[in-house]
Amino acid sequence: MRHQTELLAPAGSFDSLRAAVNAGADAVYIGGSRFGARAYADNPDEKGLCEAIRFAHLHGCDLYLTVNTLLKDEELEDLGAYLRPYYESGLDGVIVQDLGVFSYLKETFPDLPLHASTQMTVLGADGAAFLKEQGAARVVTARELSLEEIRRIHETVEIEIESFVHGALCYCYSGQCLFSSMLGGRSGNRGRCAQPCRLPYQWKDGSRVLSSPKESYLLSPKDMCTIEILPQILEAGVCSLKIEGRMKRPEYTAGVVRIYRKYLDQYLEFGKERYHVEKQDYAELQALYNRGGFSRGYYQGQGGREMMSLSRPGHFEGKGKREIRQKQEYEALLARLHEEYLEKDRKEKIQGIFRISTEFPTEFVVKYKEIEIRVQGEAAQKAQNRPVTRMDLEKQLRKTGGTPFEFEQLEIELDGEVFCPVGELNRMRREALEKLEKAYVQKGFRKIQPDAGEEKTSTFLVTAQSGASAAGENPETGRKAEEDPASEGMHSPVLRVQLENPELLQEVLKVPEVKSVYLTSEKTELERLGEYAAACHGAGKECALVLPAVFRLRARNYFLERLELLKAAGLDAVVVKNLDEIGFLRESGLKLPVIADHNVYSWNRRAQEFWKEQGVLRDTLPLELNAKELARRGCRGSELIAYGYLPLMTTAGCIHKNLEKCDGREVRRTLADRYQKEFPVVNYCRYCYNIIYNCEPLSLLYSREEVERLSPEGLRLCFTMEGREQTRRILSDFVRVFFHNGESGRPVSGYTKGHLKRGVQ
Repeated sequence: MRHQTELLAPAGSFDSLRAAVNAGADAVYIGGSRFGARAYADNPDEKGLCEAIRFAHLHGCDLYLTVNTLLKDEELEDLGAYLRPYYESGLDGVIVQDLGVFSYLKETFPDLPLHASTQMTVLGADGAAFLKEQGAARVVTARELSLEEIRRIHETVEIEIESFVHGALCYCYSGQCLFSSMLGGRSGNRGRCAQPCRLPYQWKDGSRVLSSPKESYLLSPKDMCTIEILPQILEAGVCSLKIEGRMKRPEYTAGVVRIYRKYLDQYLEFGKERYHVEKQDYAELQALYNRGGFSRGYYQGQGGREMMSLSRPGHFEGKGKREIRQKQEYEALLARLHEEYLEKDRKEKIQGIFRISTEFPTEFVVKYKEIEIRVQGEAAQKAQNRPVTRMDLEKQLRKTGGTPFEFEQLEIELDGEVFCPVGELNRMRREALEKLEKAYVQKGFRKIQPDAGEEKTSTFLVTAQSGASAAGENPETGRKAEEDPASEGMHSPVLRVQLENPELLQEVLKVPEVKSVYLTSEKTELERLGEYAAACHGAGKECALVLPAVFRLRARNYFLERLELLKAAGLDAVVVKNLDEIGFLRESGLKLPVIADHNVYSWNRRAQEFWKEQGVLRDTLPLELNAKELARRGCRGSELIAYGYLPLMTTAGCIHKNLEKCDGREVRRTLADRYQKEFPVVNYCRYCYNIIYNCEPLSLLYSREEVERLSPEGLRLCFTMEGREQTRRILSDFVRVFFHNGESGRPVSGYTKGHLKRGVQ
């Protein structure tokens, strides 16, 4: 990081990068041709990205590459070769979501700074400390965090903090959204989100519609603008101010960066007391893009109706005279920004000394920052007619033309009456500036052992190479024959049941095939946890507690106050859903076996290995991989969720609060889309978050053969909104089919196989 406080701009294309740099960004983040979370941006190819690194460095900017998606095993094989040219070109950092990728990069490129993406859902100091321990240089905080929560990270963990300050807000916690994936196969975890949050919905209680037709964009937040509270954000400990917008036009990038640069400089020079945002600058930010105004995000509160753009999901929605005038003003603004920041590039200030005499060789010394270049020529000739003047020399040498430089200071040391051909002056100037540019760019280059990245990748993933079959392995799964799930039936089936409603516990305890019961912490009273655990043990079953989907200060304090209850409850394990919970368990001294849920991602075998090294007892198979991909990854030692209403979104925003009221009471409503599919929504007030569930439950009841070929360690049935009779029936069906070779019968309607067949792109 070149700058103590960094203004970080988006670059969805090389032109956007130029716009950001020319407008005053300290750093840019950009995707390459693969693995980035903006797959539909105009991302550069290898040559273009190396040129982008050169351009950024020449102008004093850092460049961070996004590898912020989850990778499949076959993709991880290519990662070392993909990154190597950028690493050697001096890449300043990589933004990462996948901890398998993180582990691989730490091993292969140990001096390359790694930034934990907001897709990792870092919610507090516990998660940040865990990532620092793994070697992260920076965490990108979840957008939902308040200034108080960010300040606590800063005061607790010595790590760089990057936070979003301007642009679009996802309605869901980043990295926890399966809405686009489950509806259309376009995964947000793969950079292909179809943005279902910008579509219209109805809010229903049974058959009764509670929302207004004029306010149907119930999941669409306004864009965030924090220009007025930059001092508070910086004083909370944020060192990198991140602007969202890699899918936006280069002119948008230039306009937003220009204004944030102005006010960041104002704060750095004059401090908080003299900080003031002019109305015309705020209005220009609105003109560039807004959805019915701006909000300040979650920095100063939990958020509510005022954060939402309920009546319009985009910048221009109407077709009246006012909207036509706004569009004309918008196009005029973009044209002005294009002319100022895209038609020419910023020139960097350099210093030069030109010495000329008949007594010694002509010398031109140029300096840019710490780099100094000397170019020499023949000694000058004695002037026969008109001698060259200082003005002549300076005029010719200042013609820096298409180079990225201009002279801030140029000294001419002229000794006597001399003559120097114009061509020689041009040659020396051209050579000096070319060498200066090359030397400055190359100072950041790195060396790597030939094929180092490829060798390490293939060592770990040797089973995926063409030689696998020669080694007696299945080329599709990458397993040796004796280990191949396809070569035998499901081994030692284990059945586990996850319950949201503890009142159904007795129904589950009656089923001898159930080995473990997972009680979710949304409704389970921790004061009765010991009683529930004893009941499980009395029935010969294990008892585990599933920690909350979101573990922010509210949840942390709740568990901290009840820590002794947890320690004394007699639990057999805990199920974690995020990195903060892993950090909290270590910090609190609660020594219990840890099970990683499906959203503690392990898409590839490298990630599996990472979690094993962290002491995780077992993981849960990803919900977005298809059967072939799961087989390649390997399923032994992992649980498979075989039934349940899957959480599509976990949100800090509360629709019940926005459209009805915040009464601290859990209610269950439905969200109806354009096709009248109804998605259950529950507001969990204990920890203050909403979960939007899929409209149909996942059920693999009719997929026994596929499941047996995968041979997972066990199956998990998740019951959330099912009643007693439905729970009993579903449990009985799975026991009959999977544990007694019974017939599954004809498939019934109203269920989904998830991604078992199709997977995601």
